[in-house]
Amino acid sequence: MPDFHAVIVGAGFAGLYMLHRLRQLGLSARLFEAGDGVGGTWYWNRYPGARCDVESMDYSYSFSDELQQEWKWSERYASQPEILTYINHVADRFDLRRDIRLATRVTAATFDEAARWWTVTTDRGDRVSARFCIMATGCLSTAQVPNFPGRQSFRGATYHTGRWPHEGVDFTGQRVGVIGTGSSAIQSIPIIAAEAAHLFVFQRTPNFSVPARNAPLDPDFERQVKTCYADFRRQARESRVGFVVERSEGSALAVTADERRREYEKRWNRGGLGFTATYVDLLTDKDANDTAAEFCRERIRAAVRDPEVADLLAPKDYPVGTKRMCVDTGYYETFNRDNVTLVDIRRAPIEAITPDGLRTREAEYALDSIVFATGFDAMTGALLSIDVRGR
Repeated sequence: MPDFHAVIVGAGFAGLYMLHRLRQLGLSARLFEAGDGVGGTWYWNRYPGARCDVESMDYSYSFSDELQQEWKWSERYASQPEILTYINHVADRFDLRRDIRLATRVTAATFDEAARWWTVTTDRGDRVSARFCIMATGCLSTAQVPNFPGRQSFRGATYHTGRWPHEGVDFTGQRVGVIGTGSSAIQSIPIIAAEAAHLFVFQRTPNFSVPARNAPLDPDFERQVKTCYADFRRQARESRVGFVVERSEGSALAVTADERRREYEKRWNRGGLGFTATYVDLLTDKDANDTAAEFCRERIRAAVRDPEVADLLAPKDYPVGTKRMCVDTGYYETFNRDNVTLVDIRRAPIEAITPDGLRTREAEYALDSIVFATGFDAMTGALLSIDVRGR
């Protein structure tokens, strides 16, 4: 007989819920987690400004009504520390830790066709068998660091936003380079810019970003949701995006330009990811999408004083919403600071990391620290790092 009914890999939101659910079914399980604590994404991603872009009343477990009624979020969008506090509370409240092995990385999983179970091995010498092997490794969990020539020669400090030092980083007085302008860069750049002597942002592809309009959680809204949480969760499950958003069934092309602008303004001023749900055809009709994309570009131009910088920050070669929009606080306005320089690496790509900084095809940049906001080996990265054999 196998040691357990199931082995779970990963102690993020999905892994912890899977452990809880298996117990409810009367099944035994062992969960392995590579980190020193539970939390998954929210354990590893501790960069400045790390915050969820889904609203707090949505971004939480729904399996326990007692939990969702009792837990109180402090802000409309929860910060990384608050989410990590929440998930640790869940681990304690439901006594999950006794079946979790932290600081233990699964290295291989082999299926025995004859015995019909998995043998799972770890970097700490564990060798356990289970009928089921459940990968809760996340789709954005394996950090991607470009292999630039000379990367190992850099004499300063390097960081990846997805593997941020737990003790934090002080950039005061430094020349800092951030490579990338995706979600983690858009959240961290305004904060790093406020600390650094000078910040260089190396951008290949600009992103559409909508203001968060974050604020303390409205007590009336919290009460409203908690009064009918079951229906709120139903709406989220039936939504195409997985959370509750005000959705229109009208076409962007069926209204006047003035009416369309008023709707876009309303969504922009509310903030958050509901912008692409302003009209039903924004993601299915290019002409409709063009109206939303141009509105976003107008807002970027209004926020950024230098027309050339604004033009570089405004996406033009893909429709808005076809890449997940980002949610920011003061991102575009940060490029009005005298100590922030935007570098276009689509025009002049990075050629090498040097001992003293970074070299593009057009110039050299002296840096004290480099932040790789370069994303993840998405979807399969964590899975392919495990030697999986069998089916």
